[in-house]
Amino acid sequence: MKKSELLEDAKAFALRIVRLAAFLIEKKKDYVLSRQILRAGTSIGANIAEAAYAQTKPDFVTKMTTALKEASETEYWLDLLHRGEFIDDRQFKSMDDAVRSLLARLSASVMTAKRNMRKEKER
Repeated sequence: MKKSELLEDAKAFALRIVRLAAFLIEKKKDYVLSRQILRAGTSIGANIAEAAYAQTKPDFVTKMTTALKEASETEYWLDLLHRGEFIDDRQFKSMDDAVRSLLARLSASVMTAKRNMRKEKER
């Protein structure tokens, strides 16, 4: 999986998050959870984009790890929205599947980058 594919998927997810936040504000009159998920869900792609221009390999790992943390936080907010019945099962499943995919791919990327850094130090 190329990083650009991951970034494009994160951007598409961010747009879904923006629409979800707008829905929550308009239909559910929620401002607290909508702001939290909007911040975390859009930050994933922003950190991936920053990682593409990292100055060093440790900087890359830091940015990708931050993206991973934001994805984890987004998963938390989605679960809370679902449990609080702000979103239905269908909405939750679709968004949860997408964020879990991002989590898996980001985790793999971070682990690979760390492994490569260790190998370079051993040389």
